[in-house]
Amino acid sequence: MSAVPLYEVKNVSKAYGSVAALTNVSMAVNPGEVVGLVGDNGAGKSTLVKVLSGIHAPDSGSILLEGTEHHWRSPHEVLAAGIETLYQDSGLAPNLSVSANVFLGREMTRPGLLGKLGFLAQKKMDRTAYEDLERIGIGFTSTDRPVAALSGGQRQAVAIGRAVAWARKLIILDEPTNHLGARQAGEVLDVIRAAKDKQLGVIFVSHTLPHVLSVTDRIVVLRLGQVVKDAPTSEFDAESLLGTITGLLGAR
Repeated sequence: MSAVPLYEVKNVSKAYGSVAALTNVSMAVNPGEVVGLVGDNGAGKSTLVKVLSGIHAPDSGSILLEGTEHHWRSPHEVLAAGIETLYQDSGLAPNLSVSANVFLGREMTRPGLLGKLGFLAQKKMDRTAYEDLERIGIGFTSTDRPVAALSGGQRQAVAIGRAVAWARKLIILDEPTNHLGARQAGEVLDVIRAAKDKQLGVIFVSHTLPHVLSVTDRIVVLRLGQVVKDAPTSEFDAESLLGTITGLLGAR
């Protein structure tokens, strides 16, 4: 583990009116580490993701990237810093091709006058998207297929693959295996492992505890806006993790 965490929040609090969504929350992720962020509905996970991704500013506390404090003014600043966030709605355009989705909002243009006129370097984008996805274990015979023709797991893999391809430091995944079958979810978990192998930090938010236990190195448990446990995944099993989330650990 790095002496200085890759990305970290210290004593972060956030309230909406009289409702305290987060209270003195601290957590960190290191390069090449997958951290599970779990908690029941209303635990504060979504608010913490919004703070980490620059959507909301905390009321108090610090956000540090590689040891340097940041005050994000927008999600674009977070993206520019090398942090990608994938929300439950993957943001894919189903009628566009795989490569067009990988480069959505970051399209390559052709050199010279044609590029200035807005002509895209489609062949280059197809080739680069294929290479980027292949490198993290997502294989397609052709990246010019429309996303609508893919399975749910393949679509989610493309969305995560896009985040992994563009991220330089960290990816935040909000329920990426939600509503997927076992085989499709397995494909997505393999992409998370590929991101770890690339030495990216990963924050994996999920209600699906077997997935959290299988792919993470460490788990942070939120309850009512506070961290109640931050420990290596090896210290949990399904029963103890559920009990920590609900506050009923050891209860009969």
